[in-house]
Amino acid sequence: MKPGGCQKTRDVAGFVLAGGESRRMGTDKALVEFAGRPLVERALEILRQAGLEPRIAGARSPHSRTSLEVFAPIVEDAEHGRGPLSGICGSMGAMTARRVVFLSVDLPLVPPSLIDFLIHHAEITGRMVTISSVNGFAQTFPAVVSREALPALRNELDGGRGGCLAGFNAAVASRGETVSVIPVEQVVQAGQLAHPEGLPAARWFLNVNTPEDLRRAEASWHRVI
Repeated sequence: MKPGGCQKTRDVAGFVLAGGESRRMGTDKALVEFAGRPLVERALEILRQAGLEPRIAGARSPHSRTSLEVFAPIVEDAEHGRGPLSGICGSMGAMTARRVVFLSVDLPLVPPSLIDFLIHHAEITGRMVTISSVNGFAQTFPAVVSREALPALRNELDGGRGGCLAGFNAAVASRGETVSVIPVEQVVQAGQLAHPEGLPAARWFLNVNTPEDLRRAEASWHRVI
């Protein structure tokens, strides 16, 4: 069965992580415009095109919450100001879905087909955490995480360890597994995955953390559309 073939029966929730402090951007990056649309709207659309009905995890401030609520429902972080792992724990604790997809708000170039492929791989393999890699480097997001990981992730957060990738590794280790990492280039070369605008895989994971990052991402986007 090809990725997405069982999409209508998937027990999967989707979240855009948008509660960061945005210090390097200088303003709430969730509301910064990329190609004429706020980054949060772009991220939500990526998840929707992957067949999900996404929500937003966290908000930078009460003002940001008011601004973000027009795009999708918001689920509070487990602990405000503790980073994206807190958003992951809060989101997973509020949902009953078997798996949850997390996409950070600063990844506007990720294709929906990658989300779909990672979900399909997680469903087939049953692995607790599934992410991708490019050029040999694991990419923390997008991530497909099983609800079974929540106790271990909460333990990491409670212990003051806020790193998401480290949290994922700790969670899978508790079950004697490793994180399932999909090398994007290999999947693209096999013809199983492609960017709808033809963007090379090396650019899919460009994080928009600063105004300069935003300019680079938009330049990459405009070169292919």
